[in-house]
Amino acid sequence: MTKKESKVQRGSGNVFADLELRDSDEYLAKTELAVQIHKIIKARRLTQVEAAKLLGITQPKVSALLNGRLDGFSTDRLFRLLNILGCDVRISVSRPHRQSPGHVHVMAP
Repeated sequence: MTKKESKVQRGSGNVFADLELRDSDEYLAKTELAVQIHKIIKARRLTQVEAAKLLGITQPKVSALLNGRLDGFSTDRLFRLLNILGCDVRISVSRPHRQSPGHVHVMAP
């Protein structure tokens, strides 16, 4: 019996970049914003119907958001949803990097 060798490679911290998806930073940022929305809805013990009413969106949209289907949500829309939930969203721009492109990072408490 031959033993298969497994190659382990350390991830970059962005699974979307590791999968070589275009717009990987945007996908990661949207995912992290959606995770924060999910945590708040869960902490408040809101049903999807209650969350929809509070957020001004439909229950199917809440379901999509909570299940990670984020194609119908821009980062701006996710910012507004976080604002409705009582969160401040801060945007910070660093100084330019001369040798590499910049990245989008979402930082949450």
